Amino acid sequence: MSLAGDRYFEWRHVVSFEDTNLVGNAYFARYVSWQGSCREMFLRTVFPGILDELRDGLKIFTLTVECEYLNEVTAFDEIALRLGLERLTQTQIAFAFDYVRLGKGGEDLIARGRQQVACMRVEEGVPVPVRVPGPLRTALERLQAAPPGTVLTPGSSGFR
Repeated sequence: MSLAGDRYFEWRHVVSFEDTNLVGNAYFARYVSWQGSCREMFLRTVFPGILDELRDGLKIFTLTVECEYLNEVTAFDEIALRLGLERLTQTQIAFAFDYVRLGKGGEDLIARGRQQVACMRVEEGVPVPVRVPGPLRTALERLQAAPPGTVLTPGSSGFR
């Protein structure tokens, strides 16, 4: 699934030496870490009450993570991770990610990823599925219903 021209949340990152190996390209595991950072910034942007929910016992369990590597990135490449909603159920969310290198020559798709998460609460020591919290569900539905080309970024107060 490519998010090009679709509606998405965008988080940008400049690849650092910390992200790379001796050969100079980014470690494969960093791509998964970038997915996590993008997801966290998305949650912070669209659901400011997430910390209160987490303190109140909400757990967001990552069930699956995938990444398909298409091109290498190296130190000082600027990348944009674009998170889109793939599927929303009562208790789970599936996100799709495009990793895009930004440059003077345009954009270059470098990887694609997916992530599936489940909302849970621990009851008597056992994780139990719970509904996606209302404010998060509303934000996800707004993103899904937004016109194609809608981009949400960290710090924005809404969709633009």
